[in-house]
Parts: sequence; C-alpha cells; structure tokens
Amino acid sequence: MTYLENLFSLQGRTAVVIGGTGELCGAMAEALAGAGAEVVLVGRSADKAEARLERIRASGGNGYFMAADIVSRPGLEQLLTTVLERSSGCDILVNGAGVNAPTPFFDISPEEYDRLFEVNTKAVFLACQVFGRHFVEQQVAASIINVGSMSGLIPLSRVFTYSMTKAAVHNISRNLAREWAAQGIRVNTLVPGFFPAEQNRQVLTEERVQQIMGHTPMKRFGKAEELSGATLLLASDAGSFITGEEIVVDGGFAAMTI
Repeated sequence: MTYLENLFSLQGRTAVVIGGTGELCGAMAEALAGAGAEVVLVGRSADKAEARLERIRASGGNGYFMAADIVSRPGLEQLLTTVLERSSGCDILVNGAGVNAPTPFFDISPEEYDRLFEVNTKAVFLACQVFGRHFVEQQVAASIINVGSMSGLIPLSRVFTYSMTKAAVHNISRNLAREWAAQGIRVNTLVPGFFPAEQNRQVLTEERVQQIMGHTPMKRFGKAEELSGATLLLASDAGSFITGEEIVVDGGFAAMTI
C-alpha cells in the first residue's frame, strides 16, 4: 500500500472546500480528509458542517468550519487570511457552492438570473482571484477543483440559467489552467452526472427521473462518495500533469446518444 499512499497522499496539505456543507462537496471533503488533508468546510450551516466534521474526525481526519461571504472579494480575502493564520497554509481549493431553479425560460426573472450567476459563477470567479493570487505570489503548487455540471457541457431542459452559469465555470477553469500552468497551479473541473442533492431535487420529477435513467447506461443515480476517486486524483500528486480538464463522473450519461 505504500505506493498508493504516497501517490494519493495529502498529508500536510490544507483544502478549503467552498460548499463543503452540501452533500456532494461534503463527500469530497471527506475524501480529502481521508487522504490526510486538513479540510476547511465553508458554507452557511454550522450544524451540517459539524455533522460532516464528526464523520471526518471519526475516521481519523481533521478539519473545521468557517462561514464566509463567498460572493464578495473582502469576504473571501478574510476567509483566506483566517485559514492561513489557523492552518499555516492552503494548497487545495474546491469551488462547489451552487443553487438551481426549474423556472421555464420565459418566466426567468432578472432577480433569479442574477442570483444564480452570483452564487454559481461570481463566487467561483472571485475565489479563484483571491486564492489564485496567493498561490501565484507564494509559489504554491496548488490544485483548484471547480465543480461543473453536465448541463455546462450539453443542453439540458428546465435548467436554463443554471446551465449558463456552469458553462461559464467550465470556461474559467480552462482559461486559468492555461494562465497558471507554468507556476505549477492546476485548475480542473469535476463534472458530476446526476447525483440527487439539495440544488436539484426540485427538478427531479418522476418524469424527469425516467428520462435520466433512460439516458444513463448504468441505470442509476450517482452516490456522493463516488466523487471521491476523481477528487483525490485532481487534488493529489497522482494528477500532477492534469490541468484544464473536465473529469466527468456520470455513469455513462455523456456517452449515450440513441
């Protein structure tokens, strides 16, 4: 096991997981902690964070919760400052906060449009600015994992604005991967297929579920823990030559045509 442990080890590293109180990013945080990283769960619910941290600690991991205003640069700068003071460093950033809405296209209000872009895209943009500047200036060989979506790759019905926000996230990742590759900073997009979570349960009607299953060769939804392998690949030295990529975990959804 020594070879695998060395390849995927995150011992001595600190991972900031924005959206870490949610189901998918919470599972990603558990994986990072299981590989040895100290994890910082950033979100709105201290109770959800504590429940996740109890699981992490029970497995021998380490971490803590922080609330932050992720849609403002000062809020993210304060987050980074506190993490550096408390953990003496930061090596991994996961951007996974997200909101969705099943509103028909003609009914999408400017307010809803702005809200989705603020949380799903602006927060990623600002976090990459704030943490990326630190990584570049301090010459940290960091890994940034932005959480994308199948709807950011291919058109999906009933999630118009969400799809636009995630397509922008995919583009941000590719652009920053190109900009920072020479500094040893890797930026990738982890793309979940259909995983039931808080932001998509409202669109998972019975008809919708049947459509998804008919287009998913594995005929089931993903489980949050099934993002663990891809997360560790992108965060660890095992993925040291992977940047600007979209790692899709979807049970074959993207491979299905007719």
